[in-house]
Amino acid sequence: MKRNLIIGFLVLLLGIPVFAFGATYQIDPDHSNFQFKVRHMTVSNVKGEFKKIRGDATIDDSNITGLTVEVHIDAASVNTDHARRDDHLRGEDFFYVAKYPTITFVSKRVTRVDATRLKVIGDLTMRGVTKEITVDVEGPTPEVKDPGGNIRRGATGTSKINRKDFGIAWSKVLDGGGLVVGDEVNISVEIELVRK
Repeated sequence: MKRNLIIGFLVLLLGIPVFAFGATYQIDPDHSNFQFKVRHMTVSNVKGEFKKIRGDATIDDSNITGLTVEVHIDAASVNTDHARRDDHLRGEDFFYVAKYPTITFVSKRVTRVDATRLKVIGDLTMRGVTKEITVDVEGPTPEVKDPGGNIRRGATGTSKINRKDFGIAWSKVLDGGGLVVGDEVNISVEIELVRK
């Protein structure tokens, strides 16, 4: 009887870390996108995206503010559907991918806004500069099983940064006083996750 109680206690004790850390998910790059938008010559917006991304998230639905996420973006995969502009973005004036090939985001803490929205605060590192940013997140959605038997869920995130905070200062002043490239960058993220 005593032996059974000890075994039961050990099983319970060993089960606690699994419960506390939740499930781990991998970003599905084929069903995720990382887009940005920046003002061009004060009259329109230029949109772009990064084609190569990877990362993981750990989610415990019983403790959603314990969520963690880490994202790695291949800076050279930037795409605005304009080859010459993309080459410029990869160069020293902007992402400088020869020296800083990866953009990363690592979460530090999470606060709940309401039943479906979170604020994820973390460190964004770009061009060797790390700054804390806040990402407004809708989700994560409940888990679903795809036709292949994989468990999936998703989330949508938005944020704003000032590119000059990361050492990306190139622009030209227009005759009217505006800039060719605006300083504020709007970020929009759609993530689909697959449980490991």
